[in-house]
Amino acid sequence: MEILDIGDVAHRSGTRPSTLRYYEEIGLITPVARRGLRRQYGPQVLMQLALISLGKTAGFSLSEIVSMFGQNGAPELSRQALHERADALDEQIRNLTTLRRALRHVADCPAPSHMECPKFRRIVRMAARH
Repeated sequence: MEILDIGDVAHRSGTRPSTLRYYEEIGLITPVARRGLRRQYGPQVLMQLALISLGKTAGFSLSEIVSMFGQNGAPELSRQALHERADALDEQIRNLTTLRRALRHVADCPAPSHMECPKFRRIVRMAARH
């Protein structure tokens, strides 16, 4: 089995050593050994880090991601949680698309100023309610 030093893992994954230590602290990854004070990891840690990154990009919290790994570090993904996250992303995409369209309208609005643009004024009123 290939053993990777914490520096190798940091370099290959693009994850800072301090982040690796934090992930270990919260139970996301586990070193297989130590050489002096330096943590040593098995090659599977690179896949775990890729999955952690993917989970974070999808909007899962670290505590949610921790629960997605079994005791041996293999992913145990809840299909229900994945569906719920995908639904939340769909909603976020709809909201951002609406916002993008509104901003484009305001940017191209022929009104002399943004405050004279009726659509912009509606956007401001809606933002004030949230």
